[in-house]
Order: sequence, then structure tokens, then C-alpha cells
Amino acid sequence: MNIKHHLDEATLVSYAAGSMSQSMALVAACHLSMCPECRERAQKSEAIGGMLLESLEPATIDDSSLNQVLAMLDDEDIGVAFTRSKPPVSADSDVPAPLADYIGHKLENIEWKRIVPGVYYHDLPCKSERGGVSRLLRIAPGKSMLAHTHDGNELTLVLKGSFSDEMGRFTAGDIADLDSEIEHQPLVDSDEDCICLIATDAPLKFSTLLGKLVQPITGF
Repeated sequence: MNIKHHLDEATLVSYAAGSMSQSMALVAACHLSMCPECRERAQKSEAIGGMLLESLEPATIDDSSLNQVLAMLDDEDIGVAFTRSKPPVSADSDVPAPLADYIGHKLENIEWKRIVPGVYYHDLPCKSERGGVSRLLRIAPGKSMLAHTHDGNELTLVLKGSFSDEMGRFTAGDIADLDSEIEHQPLVDSDEDCICLIATDAPLKFSTLLGKLVQPITGF
């Protein structure tokens, strides 16, 4: 696997600090399970964060703080604890280990829903507070997404196939780490369907009238 597109530094720091939404953290964790370079960078970010914590002066807390922390740990919706210790993808699976908890170990077993001919999706239960999405997207060769920008951040991890856009060509293991400054229109350029794991933390901003009209249908 020749990974050329990686998580940016701010995303890695956010992931290491545990401050990402569950949906964004899942995509980041899946990329980390596939990318040795980003795993090493994430470990360095966690080490730096640990040293900064050790340098802080202890603060006085009230007796209720422990109970509050324990209650948070029992909350099923809390961030990214499930992403920390997952091993890389196993030899008998074509699904990254963190994602396998949701869909199993084979992409071929996913139940897809059609948006339009050649474009299918499978929603995941991960949450985004600002109305983003967490889903798998399958797009046929030669098909493209409608041009759009972002009202927040978007992470797109390629699991199978490839696409090209204004940022370059993305193949299996590559991740597009985008913010509100980027406008793009991904086009599938592989001979097979392109399957991506996508998370946004806010609805997309489509650049065309058609995109705005179909947004309620696509769920983006």
C-alpha cells in the first residue's frame, strides 16, 4: 500500500487529545490502522501531550469530580476511546479494524442504499453535533460527486478503488483532510467502484444549484 495523502498536524493533535467527534475519530483511527507514518506521528503527539500534562501544577478538585468522570466513561456516546488500541487491518479482512466493529470484516457484505444511479451509501451510527454525516460511500467508475465546499471539516478515507480531485489522486489508504477553504469535485478514476469512509462535522456547501436541490435527498 503506497499512501501519499496523510492526516494534517492539527487533526493528529486533536485526535491525540481526544477532542474529535466520534465520527471524525473513527475515520482518523481507520487511517492510522493503515498508515505507519501517521501512527508514528500520532504517538509523538500523544507523547508531547503527556509531557505537557506532567508539567502542569496539580489543581484542587471537589469530591464530585470522580463520579462525573466515571459517568462519562459509562456514556456510550463519548468520543474516541474505542479507536485507541485497535491493531492494523488483519490479513483476512478488507476493512480497517476500528470500522469492522460496525460493518464486519468484508466490504462485500455491506447493505447499500442508492442515492442516484452509480452512487450508493451506508450510514454509520457515529454522531456529529453540528449535523454532519458518518457514512460509507460507493461510487461507480467515471461518476463524480457534485462540486462543493465545506462549512466545517471533512475526512475521506479511500478503502477501495481511487478518485481524483483538485487535491490530487487518492488510492487505498489515502485520506483527504479538508477544511472550509477547499472546494473540490471528486471523480472516480479507477476501473472498480471507489469505496470511501467519510465523516463531516457540518453539512456540505454545494457550489451549484443542482447540488443545493438534491442535498436533502443525498443527506449531505
